Amino acid sequence: MHPCLECGACCAAYRVDFSGHELQAAGGSVPDGLAVEVTASTWRMRGTDHSPPRCAALTGKVGERAACGIYEWRPNPCRELEPASDACERARARHGLSPLAPRML
Repeated sequence: MHPCLECGACCAAYRVDFSGHELQAAGGSVPDGLAVEVTASTWRMRGTDHSPPRCAALTGKVGERAACGIYEWRPNPCRELEPASDACERARARHGLSPLAPRML
């Protein structure tokens, strides 16, 4: 099983800002209702600006059975975050999860 399908830590650790061009209304794939406008050209995934953050598209429980409800339509920042990257490991640590890197080797 892909480690992201049981983790979800990054979805509940970071603010997710992206270009308005990625919204469905602009011809992109991110559902408009899951984003809030930050500036004229920047949008944010709903829930990621809360404290603590939790993306509105995240389903399940972090570290157990988490999933992205819009995986195929997620914005570029989500696509770019790699399993076992520094950002991934920081998010996992915030949620008390063990490092992923050793398990992936």
